[in-house]
Amino acid sequence: MDFEPVIGLEVHAQLKTKSKIFCGCSTTFGAPPNTNTCQVCLGMPGVLPVLNRKVVEYTMKMALATHCTITSPNRFARKNYFYPDLPKGYQVSQFELPIAERGWLEIEAAAGVKRIGITRIHMEEDAGKLVHDEREPESYVDLNRTGVPLMEIVSEPDLRSPEEATAYLRKLHAILRYLDICDGNMQEGSFRCDANISLRPVGQEEFGTRTELKNMNSFRNVQRALEYEIRRQRDILLDGGEVAQETLLWDADRNVTNSMRGKEEAHDYRYFPDPDLIPVVIDDEWIERTRESLPELPDERRQRFIADLGLPDYDAAVLTASRELADYFEAALAVYPQAKKLSNWMMTELMRELKGEDSIDIAACPITPQNLGALLNMIDKGTISGKIAKTVFTEMLESGKDAETVVKEKNLVQVSDEGELLAIVAEIIAANPEQAAEYRGGKTKVLGYFVGQLMQRTKGRANPKLANQLFARELARE
Repeated sequence: MDFEPVIGLEVHAQLKTKSKIFCGCSTTFGAPPNTNTCQVCLGMPGVLPVLNRKVVEYTMKMALATHCTITSPNRFARKNYFYPDLPKGYQVSQFELPIAERGWLEIEAAAGVKRIGITRIHMEEDAGKLVHDEREPESYVDLNRTGVPLMEIVSEPDLRSPEEATAYLRKLHAILRYLDICDGNMQEGSFRCDANISLRPVGQEEFGTRTELKNMNSFRNVQRALEYEIRRQRDILLDGGEVAQETLLWDADRNVTNSMRGKEEAHDYRYFPDPDLIPVVIDDEWIERTRESLPELPDERRQRFIADLGLPDYDAAVLTASRELADYFEAALAVYPQAKKLSNWMMTELMRELKGEDSIDIAACPITPQNLGALLNMIDKGTISGKIAKTVFTEMLESGKDAETVVKEKNLVQVSDEGELLAIVAEIIAANPEQAAEYRGGKTKVLGYFVGQLMQRTKGRANPKLANQLFARELARE
């Protein structure tokens, strides 16, 4: 029997506000434990929360960018559960009236473009953090994160493979970064994911029993965890067993899932409207102002790169996957307006360095987009060869200097003087009579050997086009 996975994702994105959702405490990451706190986020008796307007605006942006319907009024609710890092004993979230519902986004799937439904987007506060001491059987509570604003994006169960789930996550991540409402830092927990997964026999409409994979904070871990869980559930079903509905944690070191607790349902949380927060009313004017403020999003930018710049779909998809990379490309394009040549350099030389052992963030790249454009202009002008340009590029990365400075300091200007090269060409032909005879006998590929000799003699500085012309002309003479 073959099985089909059914996957739905719940993504938590920390919003880039300076203060928390219901108080004025800082959201700065990495502050000393329990310093970004006050009576409100610590849940002291008698305090009242005040909603941060930016949280509403940022969530509206994401809702509109993912084709959701804005709900007005929407309302906050108390989600009741006890955990050591939840001081109030409840989390302020949204339940029956979230801020946005019924949206979608499109991903590239194996069979082509696929639309993934978004059930809802809602606002909520984050809980604190438990810090476990590996040397002692003790845990500590850091409440700095308590009250940090989160946006939860809940997908429909439309995903059918770990690869689709990863593509969906990457698309969400890109949209959030383009909107500049979440820094997307997965290591710091700014973008994390819970995955619900079940298996059913192929052709069956009814869903199987699902498990929930909790708090995964990398695209790779999401894919690996889903792959493992598919294998685990499949083995259980093939053996005639039943999958238990439970919450699981992914152990990235051992590549296995471990049971955390039985899976809660909505009634377990005893949701009820928060009496301290009034409903949020959003009028049409506010929605339209927000819609007009949206930047060009990844799909729109990709289509523009294809239609206006003539880039292949693959190039456009790579360059627009990250807002920073797309911005870099367009800044370089202003200096070097040849889109395909620039794209080739960025996707080979530049991307290799960004993803190498000492990976570099594009925002911190020592080569500015203007300097990259200037380097490519030097190739087209014949100042340097394409081969020398790669040497110059490496030096620019290491030193941060511009191309012109590197070329002058290293004496890398391309030799295009026919008289200077002709003397060397004659010497090489004279020193290689057998190869010269082969060329004259019809083996024209030998020309590459002669050009290679010239490049060695000139340390790669000879103009390759001129070198080919000179050798062809001189070898044609008996």
